[in-house]
Amino acid sequence: MTEDKKTAADRGCAHCKVYNCEYLNADFPPACPTREVQGEHLGRTLDIYQGPGLDARLARAAAEVEGRYYGRLTRVEETIAFARRLGAERIGIASCVGLMEESRLFTKALKAHGLKFRVVCCKVGAVDKLDIGLPDEIKVYPGQRESICNPILQARYLNQWPSELNVVIGLCVGHDSLFIRHAEAPSTILVAKDRVLGHNPLACLYTSNFYYRRLLQPAVGPLSDLLGDQSNPEGVKNESS
Repeated sequence: MTEDKKTAADRGCAHCKVYNCEYLNADFPPACPTREVQGEHLGRTLDIYQGPGLDARLARAAAEVEGRYYGRLTRVEETIAFARRLGAERIGIASCVGLMEESRLFTKALKAHGLKFRVVCCKVGAVDKLDIGLPDEIKVYPGQRESICNPILQARYLNQWPSELNVVIGLCVGHDSLFIRHAEAPSTILVAKDRVLGHNPLACLYTSNFYYRRLLQPAVGPLSDLLGDQSNPEGVKNESS
């Protein structure tokens, strides 16, 4: 394999402009992952989707919501439609404490559609960050008591109920990973937290050619400390023209 093809293969689908996998109206590129997963891998996956288990039910319910309501329903409505098609009546909500009002509004929608719910916020257990070995200086407000986010306990609380479908509302990056890892019921994301961009994470990508150019220049801005660059400790750069 040439270096160019090897680089393309390492990137997977990132630079594909064909997308033959969707409609089969073209040819698969040489480094296309679909070429690599033919045979046993694809067959095993199809066995799961065609079977009677939970994964098959999730796949069919998700495909039905997409097919019937594409471009017509909001994500809140799609989540409710997904739960109904799964036959899930008990909805667990793992919420950021900073988004409890949004979670309360969501429960009103669930109630209106005949669904039961239980909400647990990220600070459940009230464990101070110092108690798990975190230094005081990395608290949001050093010198004050500050509880950890506790996604494992959120998951266990909803497991005990038990929930039949979990909805994540604004858990932090990484905390959402822990919640999904420990939750027994399937989980879906309603809100991906982005404190800076009003919970619209894609905004920085859409504006990466100007306002968020620093994303494409990793030695500059807030990410610089990760690369050992302390010359700009505040991570501030004037990007205005």
